[in-house]
Amino acid sequence: MKHKQTYLFRASIALVLFTLLGYTVKFYPENLVAFDQFIQTAVRGSLLASATSFFKTITVLGNTLTFVFVLVLAVALLYFVKKWKTEGVFLGSTGVLAGLLIIGTKYLYGRQRPDIEHLVFANGFSFPSGHSMGSMMIYGFLLIIAHQRLKSTGLRVLTEILISLMIALIGLSRIYVGVHYPTDVLGGFLLGFACLNLIFPFYDQKRFENRFQGKQN
Repeated sequence: MKHKQTYLFRASIALVLFTLLGYTVKFYPENLVAFDQFIQTAVRGSLLASATSFFKTITVLGNTLTFVFVLVLAVALLYFVKKWKTEGVFLGSTGVLAGLLIIGTKYLYGRQRPDIEHLVFANGFSFPSGHSMGSMMIYGFLLIIAHQRLKSTGLRVLTEILISLMIALIGLSRIYVGVHYPTDVLGGFLLGFACLNLIFPFYDQKRFENRFQGKQN
């Protein structure tokens, strides 16, 4: 693939940053207190009713155990119907990988959730944010497919903007509802971005081969 090394380089940088952040979370969490509190205060503000309702709705869109799981299953099946087999297989695989990474990394770091008011229920450990990681990987992969498949430039750009905005808002919502530190969200985005860049070159090569061989549309 022409730009494979570029994507692998991006993945490497993101993984290094995630590792550094994770190391700090695990062994020197006190160094993150000022940063996390500053962002939490700025995002949560005075907890207006309208903002609370908005972010409670947005945060559901990143729940990997319910909404995102159903979304991945439905879209993957749609892709198979449309004979976009590579897209379907890789989307499903990305969803499975996201789920495994969320479980594994949370137990690895064992960070407790913020000791502030939680506006939604959340259990388990805090770092990294599973909503943020899953959204980056799954919605990010849907963005890639939209970029490749949508022929209308206007529709393609609009779709990319909306998906990107949704990913950012899901991460922001986890800070607002009080169940994650800002560094949890940052960690989730970094690891999700790294995985997305690791997966993409192999997906794109397989997609090209299958289309060249007439195995899919």
